[in-house]
Amino acid sequence: MEKLSLPKSKIKVLLVENIHKSAVDLFKRNGYANVESLRDAFDAEELKKKLKDVHILGIRSRTKLTKDVLEAGEKLLTVGAFCIGTNQIDLKCAKRLGIPVFNAPYSNTRSVAELVLAEIIMLFRGIPQRSWGAHEGGWDKTVKGAREIRGKVIGIVGYGHIGTQLSIIAEAMGMQVRFYDIVEKLALGNAQPCDSLDELLEIADVVTLHVPETPETKNMITAAKFKKMKKGAFFINASRGTVVDIPALAESVKSGHVAGAAVDVFPKEPSGPEEKFKSPLQGLRNVILTPHIGGSTEEAQANIGGEVAEKLVKYSDNGSTLGAVNFVEVALPPQSNTTRFMHIHRDEPGVMARISELFSRREINIAGQYLRTDGEIGYVVTDVIGRVKVGMGIRKDLAGVPGTVRTRFLYEAPPK
Repeated sequence: MEKLSLPKSKIKVLLVENIHKSAVDLFKRNGYANVESLRDAFDAEELKKKLKDVHILGIRSRTKLTKDVLEAGEKLLTVGAFCIGTNQIDLKCAKRLGIPVFNAPYSNTRSVAELVLAEIIMLFRGIPQRSWGAHEGGWDKTVKGAREIRGKVIGIVGYGHIGTQLSIIAEAMGMQVRFYDIVEKLALGNAQPCDSLDELLEIADVVTLHVPETPETKNMITAAKFKKMKKGAFFINASRGTVVDIPALAESVKSGHVAGAAVDVFPKEPSGPEEKFKSPLQGLRNVILTPHIGGSTEEAQANIGGEVAEKLVKYSDNGSTLGAVNFVEVALPPQSNTTRFMHIHRDEPGVMARISELFSRREINIAGQYLRTDGEIGYVVTDVIGRVKVGMGIRKDLAGVPGTVRTRFLYEAPPK
């Protein structure tokens, strides 16, 4: 079915899960007046109904965009994940439907790093159990088990954006930084890489995880890995819930081999406040449990709102897919004297020839074409000289090209 562009005033934007106001403000500044922002997430059936007339959708981590949900979005052009992770979205299905998905991989980096550093200090000082004791009327002023972090070894697993940010601030606090990553990374400051995960586990006074959720990282920290850790070391996971065997961590803490832990992400998390959170780590006084709030600061959410909304606006306005997680990336310069069409198609021979031919037979000059393919999907944006009459049937012919997934008329040149 042909997908025609609309005036911005008629493009409906739906934001769910209490996305920061910065996103709404950015949409409206760019002429998108029809923006609905809701606090709650929706189950699949409710979301299907909401998506019937939505063109741009913004979600966070609780909303699940399955194949059925995505296919119900008959008018859906693009999706923004206002978070880092995109595991809640069927990215392959979105790609096949011609729906680019954008996220915010960097905006909450500082917030997560700060939380982890704070947890390291609290664990080394024994704050969780002392706080718990004070609430119950205790008064534990003993020095035993309370240590400074200066001079201690922090082992960072995953030396990406968060890992490197943590590396910098941990070293500034006097810690010795060791890290392990499956990809060779440039060490910052005095940080030193480890040749293996086991090497890092054996030397670190505190181990902190900052890895993505992939088949390789699933259950990467098991009972055997906890046994590899230095006795009395601390453990932190602020990455993904599936990378740690939680019952094994609980047993390691109970045995005293792991001196304490802080966990912000879990294999199964409540879908909302009405669902009760359960974990084998509950009740352990030297364990800090937080409800997936590593990036939940006002600053991070404001940054995320602006970053993702800007990507969505750029795609809607001029077709730029820079930053898409499931789509070929095309950075498109704005043009002032051309008319722009976009065409998403299955990556098969002959499509480009047919697109060029349909402009040629109308004697329309092509000013520029921007094409990327990945073996499955092809994306081409065509700029033609001057204004093009709607009645020429170009959009209909573009939609009729064999292999077409989606077409759209983005904008036309201003009148002379």
